[in-house]
Amino acid sequence: MIIINVRFHVLPEHAEQFPELTREFTEATRAEPGNRWFMWSRSLDDPNEYVLLEAFDEDAAEAHVGSDHFKKATAEMPQWLASTPQIINTVVPDDDWGLMGEMQVEPRG
Repeated sequence: MIIINVRFHVLPEHAEQFPELTREFTEATRAEPGNRWFMWSRSLDDPNEYVLLEAFDEDAAEAHVGSDHFKKATAEMPQWLASTPQIINTVVPDDDWGLMGEMQVEPRG
């Protein structure tokens, strides 16, 4: 599985609207075959920073990068950003989320 984490520093005037500005890209990517997850988070420390957590089957990455919605997003997004996004892209042997071994929570209700 390919895990990709991307940090986006959004211009302050676009920070509140960023989820809506990227909604089309988000929905199209989530619908791709081989997409495991595609989740946005907003920093608690910097309201202008968003982090994208995404995962794909290894054979799905090329189709994702070649898709029309990816090309459109990479052409549109720079106008809303303060800097070039930072990325971590790695292949892991897992195929889904695992349970955290250092912390166990008993099922409730």
